[in-house]
Amino acid sequence: MSKTNSKNSKNSNAKYRSSYRPALAAVASVAVLGLALVGCGQKDGGTKAGAKDEHKQEAAASGNGAKVLWVGDSIAAAEAPAIGAALKASDVEFKDASSDGGGTVVAGSEKITQMIAGDTWKQLTENIKTFKPTVIAYQVTTYDWGTADQQRAAYEKLVRAAKDAKAKVAFVSSPPIKIDDFYKPHAPQMRTAPKAAEEVAKKSGGTATYLDSSQLWGTDRSAKQAQRGPDGIHNCQQGAAAFAKWFGEELGKSEGFKPAPVDKWAKSGWTGSDRYGKLKCES
Repeated sequence: MSKTNSKNSKNSNAKYRSSYRPALAAVASVAVLGLALVGCGQKDGGTKAGAKDEHKQEAAASGNGAKVLWVGDSIAAAEAPAIGAALKASDVEFKDASSDGGGTVVAGSEKITQMIAGDTWKQLTENIKTFKPTVIAYQVTTYDWGTADQQRAAYEKLVRAAKDAKAKVAFVSSPPIKIDDFYKPHAPQMRTAPKAAEEVAKKSGGTATYLDSSQLWGTDRSAKQAQRGPDGIHNCQQGAAAFAKWFGEELGKSEGFKPAPVDKWAKSGWTGSDRYGKLKCES
């Protein structure tokens, strides 16, 4: 978002956002992070392949020319440090275009979402032109307010923009979150948004896919599986790493690359991002 509008968005949403404290020592217990994720199915090693198979594996691990533009709200922004580390370790170019102030492509009928969507589309157009992504990964935001028709229209517009740029769209459903007083009036719209995105993906003729993140998070925000942070909305480092692993595997299937082993990125510097300190994540 632009500096001016981003400031306005943040002021508009001040009533629900937690007051950020100075950054804590946000480095997670990374000594066990990689091992925990490896235990979930990502492993190094194995029998050494022959020269041809090894060459194929190296080619697949090179990222296959994929360039991922990550779009979404502050929930997506909390996932971004880990996604960036995981994809870069897989030789996939990555650009984080998420926004703490909204990030939605759905203008809806409210002034705040119209303003946010206007900025999102402006940035998206510029990023398509300069970054030239092969995949626009859009995580359905908590601001995708509007009727189901308005949501579908916005998602269809995103698919057209990607198709014109010879790119694909990966719609990603958002995780389950705490529905507080700010979100409560919009809960029905938040429920229809992922359904609308899935419908658009199915009718896109292959330009778009829909990734159901409930496979990772589940549907209960209070469950341990959901890995929400203290505010019940965002994730901390462990959740970000789990999401990056899952997202990288899903993206690798469609884009033809092999995700880098978790040990190559899970214990790197992204864990010390001050974002996690501001979210009051444990050090």
